[in-house]
Amino acid sequence: MAMATKLFLLVAMALLAILMVDSKVLPKETHPEAQYHLDRAQYGFGSLKRYQCPSQCSRRCSQTQYKKPCLFFCNKCCAKCLCVPPGYYGNKGVCPCYNNWKTKRGGPKCP
Repeated sequence: MAMATKLFLLVAMALLAILMVDSKVLPKETHPEAQYHLDRAQYGFGSLKRYQCPSQCSRRCSQTQYKKPCLFFCNKCCAKCLCVPPGYYGNKGVCPCYNNWKTKRGGPKCP
């Protein structure tokens, strides 16, 4: 009888531990998409003035090891689209002009 009770308690504790680990949810701030409110009105076409392009491109290119080409193409794209996506990489969908401008080979023109 004592052995059955110990086994039951062991199984119950194991299940409780699994449920606690499995239900752990990261805070909203740690999710990459939650870091920026990906609002097209805030980041979309025409959301910047030309004089804001250098500072926004410096932010966008600050984490790449290819700073010169990144800054060159980002500023070129910003001058055309008047927008720079949030973050250091990705999030291009909030600025379709920036996202859809392609090179002759079909690759992305804007970083």
